[in-house]
Amino acid sequence: MDTRRLILATILSALVLIGFDYFYPQAQQPAQQAATQVAGPATPAASPQTASSPAAPPAQPAVPDNTPVRLSINAPAVQGTLNLRGARLDDLVLKQYRETVKPDSPDVRVLSPMTTARADYVDFGWRAASGDTSVKLPDSQTLWTASGNVLDAEHPVTLTWDNGQGLTFEVRLAVDANYMFTLTQQVHNATAQAVTLYPFYRVNRGYTPEETGGMLVHEGPISVVDGRLNEGSYKSVRTSGVPPENVSWSHQGVGGWAGITDKYWLMAVLPDQASNVVATYDWQAAQGVYQVGFTNAAPMQVAPGQSASTQAHVFAGAKEVRLLDQYEQSLHVPMFWKAVDFGWLSFLTRPVFFVLDLLNEKLGSFGLALLTFTVIVKLVFLPLTIKQMRMTWKMTRLKPQVDVIRARHKDDPMVMQQHIMALYRAENVSMFGGFLPLLIQAPVFWCLYKDLYVTIEMRHAPFVGWVRDLSAPDPTNLFNLFGLIPFDPAQIMPYLALGAWPIIYGATLFLMQKVSASSSNMDPAQQKMMAFIPLLFTFFMARQPVGLVIYYCWSNILTAIQQVLIIGRLKAADAKPQLVSKK
Repeated sequence: MDTRRLILATILSALVLIGFDYFYPQAQQPAQQAATQVAGPATPAASPQTASSPAAPPAQPAVPDNTPVRLSINAPAVQGTLNLRGARLDDLVLKQYRETVKPDSPDVRVLSPMTTARADYVDFGWRAASGDTSVKLPDSQTLWTASGNVLDAEHPVTLTWDNGQGLTFEVRLAVDANYMFTLTQQVHNATAQAVTLYPFYRVNRGYTPEETGGMLVHEGPISVVDGRLNEGSYKSVRTSGVPPENVSWSHQGVGGWAGITDKYWLMAVLPDQASNVVATYDWQAAQGVYQVGFTNAAPMQVAPGQSASTQAHVFAGAKEVRLLDQYEQSLHVPMFWKAVDFGWLSFLTRPVFFVLDLLNEKLGSFGLALLTFTVIVKLVFLPLTIKQMRMTWKMTRLKPQVDVIRARHKDDPMVMQQHIMALYRAENVSMFGGFLPLLIQAPVFWCLYKDLYVTIEMRHAPFVGWVRDLSAPDPTNLFNLFGLIPFDPAQIMPYLALGAWPIIYGATLFLMQKVSASSSNMDPAQQKMMAFIPLLFTFFMARQPVGLVIYYCWSNILTAIQQVLIIGRLKAADAKPQLVSKK
């Protein structure tokens, strides 16, 4: 039974790894990183026209703009420009993140003008009540006047525009030390009549990216309204505008946030959290633009001689877990942490991440944090491991008696099984005791895999030697002699990629298998069959994040040591009564 359990556990593990290999995207150049290849601000075409519907402001055909005017942005974490023609935030790079691990790699770009191949931008403004064309509002061609030349963390900038009809519009922009912009829109009414306006904020994406996350991470439109998370695919927005779970394409509620998320980056608008708003997912087919944002559900009345204002925030940057938590607390934004897709097991995945992040903070390396985390897991599950080893040892001792029962009742399987079960009950052996540690530890392994894949803290996290990114596969390859031959065999066939760490993993798995076989009396035929398992797993693990491979290597070594020590003590305990009886 111990051999059957070992084979079944191996098959289950293989299925898990096959699943990882199937769902794990093989493209190593994410679409959101490809967007960063656009260099510098371009001369932008006109942004979509202000909406005529409070629920879903549609875009108008773009008008060529030959006179772009830009306001510089230079904050601690971001750098770029804002187009004063239309007041669009459409040019932004992240100072602290690069596209690749190469020292000369460009900074990651999160916002790009409309004229680029991968346009990402944020626009905002006002619209009049439906059917009201008497009020001249700022649009994509409006040229705003700025109070300063540079927007930085210490110096907000105010944009001003007079419509020539007695209305003056102002936008006060501020940026913090990270990735959050504060937008305060204000209207001064010098006319003799009240004005009814609806403020709106929206994120725009002018292309359909390759969704590199597969089943592991959500990429695309995302929103939280009334405490409910809505995730939409690009296809659903294009075809019907309806996110999953039969949620309407427009949803009214109080506060929240909405935007477009990539694996590591997020563009999102956050309205006044006390305002009643309408969140929308929209697709402008003529321009090929996805729009996600908010419009105030209730109109804003501006009386003659009075002013009215509204405030919102724009996030454009890296989805750093602790930073999202800080914004959630300081701005009272509901569920902002869910911008990071921790999955259905987030109640486990997040704590595992925080443990790893704390260890990284103390040790100064996510690689060392992984090794330390492995030791912690082994210590936590040590009682279960001891119980498993005790069951394994008992079943090994009972194998001769089980063989006798099998030979005696080989023609009657039911009777044979009854006698075996009776023997196990008499010896207090649980047939499923060996599976319990595997079942309990499986969620931990999954959480670790998920954290390595979705959290930006793991991205480009280096370790010793050639490992410069724990979230990516091992960059070395046996089939080009670890770089001595200048070509990449994986371009010919994906499975011709076998790095040094996966090879080490296969060796540790072989070692652990040998230790297990020595204590389980596995027959030679079964040992030959099981000898192929390390080779199979080696190729599977070659395509996984190297951080996960390092974790398994260290875990296999610790497991082998545990087995030797525990089985040794059990053997010694069994030998004592025999020594006493000889005396």
